[in-house]
Amino acid sequence: MAGYLSETDFVMVEEGFSTRDLLEELTLGASQATTGDVAAFFVADLGAVVRRHFCFLKCLPRVRPFYTVKCNSSPGVLKVLAELGLGFSCANKAEMELVQRIGIPAGKIIYANPCKQIAQIKYAAKHGVRLLSFDNELELAKVVKSHPSAKMVLHIAAEDSPSRLSFKFGALLKSCRHLLENAKRSHMEVVGVSFHVGTGCPDLQAYTQSIADARLVFEMGTELGHRMHILDLGGGFPGLEGAKVRFEEICSVINSALDLYFPEGCGVDILAELGRYYVTSAFTLAVSIIAKKEVLLDQPGREEESGSTPKTIVYHLGEGVYGIFNSVLFDNTCPTPILQKVSLPHVGLFSVVCVCVCVCGCVCVIST
Repeated sequence: MAGYLSETDFVMVEEGFSTRDLLEELTLGASQATTGDVAAFFVADLGAVVRRHFCFLKCLPRVRPFYTVKCNSSPGVLKVLAELGLGFSCANKAEMELVQRIGIPAGKIIYANPCKQIAQIKYAAKHGVRLLSFDNELELAKVVKSHPSAKMVLHIAAEDSPSRLSFKFGALLKSCRHLLENAKRSHMEVVGVSFHVGTGCPDLQAYTQSIADARLVFEMGTELGHRMHILDLGGGFPGLEGAKVRFEEICSVINSALDLYFPEGCGVDILAELGRYYVTSAFTLAVSIIAKKEVLLDQPGREEESGSTPKTIVYHLGEGVYGIFNSVLFDNTCPTPILQKVSLPHVGLFSVVCVCVCVCGCVCVIST
């Protein structure tokens, strides 16, 4: 082991002891320890993170994974991934500070935010983070002035992807030569190309087309005298089983495209930036039910059939979409509820919750 983890970062459990078993112990202990509010908490199965890593290595053997810190910056996760040898993709100064504090060398960090503050570019320069991304002239000019020794990665738009990221970030293919020429005139070295097809992209062709586009940009850069040797595949890989497009299917398409456009032995270092792929399945949330009520179930025709109006129960939770459940708004997730029973009356905890969003931002669970 590289020495990133210590015994205080995790709890070892006996073989066969599941996350559900641990939740039962923790929720029972929390309920008995206090008569006040029981705060929501996560349980992380770090073994699941490790298993995801080995799955990644098997499916994409030529790709070097970088973890996207903004996805989940829990120290235990960062230290496990550091032990596994991952690099880290950081979006700001706070994230660079965080990973360097646990001992990650600057050479394993990419400052991948296409919109960087000048003060944070200077921070990266001072602390040895040299790999930065850009997608326009103004961003390039900021780095030229504040971090002239940086090695730049040109972030291109995934033009075939339906993701909103394709419109928000990334240089169009037709503007890449101009940006590469500008970098050359400014004595700024461009060393590679990156793209991001967007989270949960259902169109596998977007990966193939983006890799093909990256090959064209590599050729432009080499022609202009840049030493192009990094291809960054971005992220967006699914973190759960049952996704519309399976991880293995995505990898098959990527591997075929890499064999065609960046064959083995071509001297290109291939990276990917993964976040939810590593951590989604590893984390389970426990949250209190704080209230419940009966409501009429509005289904036309049901009253006539049964002779009575059908009802359902709505449970209100102690967390909402402006906090822990923000993914309901931003990622259209619908977590599945599992009732975690405890011995105290009128107390229940859900380990993960299927939600109905209220105007006030609280979360309800509907039970029929």
